[in-house]
Amino acid sequence: MGGLDRKSEVIGVHSPEFSHEREVENVKRYMKEHDIRFPMPIDNEFLIWNQYGNRYWPAMYLIDKRGIIRFIKIGEGGYIEMERQIQVLLAEG
Repeated sequence: MGGLDRKSEVIGVHSPEFSHEREVENVKRYMKEHDIRFPMPIDNEFLIWNQYGNRYWPAMYLIDKRGIIRFIKIGEGGYIEMERQIQVLLAEG
């Protein structure tokens, strides 16, 4: 995603779907194998998951600088629209 590093921050929150995903070392290994470099807190107790009212894997939220959720992406695919929404937020500064 071109320009993503300009005025944005990426944070992943890992909420485990399966029991082996609760293990920190398994998550670290996956992140290393897939070259994931952004922060990824592990939400084993589903605190963040519940605060957002999430019910799906994966779910992606675009949150503007005021903390308002501007776009929610549920499931795989739809990455062109996600990119478009990111560009809208970046253009807003």
